[in-house]
Amino acid sequence: MTSENQSLKVARERGRPRVFDMDDVLDKAMIVFRKKGYHASSIVDLGEAMSLTAGSIYKAFTDKRTLFLRVFERYIALRNADLRQRLQHFPDGRSRIEELLQFYLDSAVEIEGRRGCLVVGSTVELQTLDEELSELVRQAVMRNQNFLVSLIIEGQKDGSISSQLDAETAAGILLCVAFGMRVVGKVQDVTNGKKTITMVMKVLD
Repeated sequence: MTSENQSLKVARERGRPRVFDMDDVLDKAMIVFRKKGYHASSIVDLGEAMSLTAGSIYKAFTDKRTLFLRVFERYIALRNADLRQRLQHFPDGRSRIEELLQFYLDSAVEIEGRRGCLVVGSTVELQTLDEELSELVRQAVMRNQNFLVSLIIEGQKDGSISSQLDAETAAGILLCVAFGMRVVGKVQDVTNGKKTITMVMKVLD
């Protein structure tokens, strides 16, 4: 099979093939990793969430690390697609940055917020991950910062953001606020989220 969206056949311990949808099981494993982090997520936890035996997980993914890599890759792809779809409806760099902050705020409330962000959670675990996983997380964080830099430069070109602003510094501040909202969202909804965004946007003046 060439498409991950096609059903993946995995042999049961008794020889009967078990059919499951790859995206579906990755999404279920994603919730576990988001809630508990990489190290605290056991194969038992993952198996219960994915409705798969430990044997089926190992046959499909080899080990927990490989499963996490697949989940992390899918999480990034889904989040980026959702964000870019939202941003395309806004006309300039400043309004796109404001919507990006709203996107993070929306993700930090209620059930979605309590589950947490896989990138932010993995960043917290960075020192306990192996070199390859750590680099994967670092690259994800840097892509977020670079994207913010590109939006700021876009705003400076279209006149919606001050041309005197240092794009790298401002992007770092915005990233800290965006990630901070996801951290707070693990515990409770962000207090005065709309006012927070309004205040943070003054950085771009």
